[in-house]
Amino acid sequence: MSDSRLESFGRLLKIMDELREQCPWDKKQDIHSLRILTIEETYELADAIIKEDWKGIGEELGDLLLHIVFYARIGREQGQFDIGSVIEQICEKLIRRHPHIYGETIVNGEEDVKRNWESIKMSEGKKSVLSGVPDSLPAMIKAFRMQDKTRQVGFEWENDQQVWDKVEEEIAEFKEVVEQKASKAALEDEFGDILFSLINYARYKGIDPETSLERVNQKFKRRFEYIEEHAPKPLKEMTLGEMDVLWDMAKKLENSKI
Repeated sequence: MSDSRLESFGRLLKIMDELREQCPWDKKQDIHSLRILTIEETYELADAIIKEDWKGIGEELGDLLLHIVFYARIGREQGQFDIGSVIEQICEKLIRRHPHIYGETIVNGEEDVKRNWESIKMSEGKKSVLSGVPDSLPAMIKAFRMQDKTRQVGFEWENDQQVWDKVEEEIAEFKEVVEQKASKAALEDEFGDILFSLINYARYKGIDPETSLERVNQKFKRRFEYIEEHAPKPLKEMTLGEMDVLWDMAKKLENSKI
């Protein structure tokens, strides 16, 4: 019995080959020209996920799959890899890093799985538990991932009060440099410490700080657009108090829908 998933994947590979050989735009692309487009597609997927737009998620996954196939085609042309070797590599990695499924290792929950994963990565030649965190990640996500990875090897607070105490300590230090009228670099350094400690507290409490902030961004956007839509005169001619009235109306409208 044929598998429709394999047939669909084979069709995509065939189309990719045809485009690469016949389309002027596709023929011109290389890994560098595709990089920015791939980042853009990844963010579009992230937007669809935040909105829980399942139709959009499906469409964006297709776009990202196209990029994976495109890179694999270029890799084949360069004699580096092809889609088959890419798939085999990830299959072998998954099997190797899940010894509790494909071996005799016993685990007692997801934390054991994560620790084993990091331990196996180190045995594969990684020099640091942080080596898997890309330098180009957005700063908030990078901080969260570094904190989570170092936790796997025991670099962790004992309780949430300790984590929150660190947040308050960093806020106090920031206030101190503000009062001292310190340099911009010093202010940025201390403010960065506040953000890092807040991200750490969020992680400790099981909160995704990136998702939390993006939801607030979307909430701010909705409420400000309500102000723009219902403003009786140009915004520049309105007082902050007048805009606050509309802001509160937008807030009440949102709460009434919950």
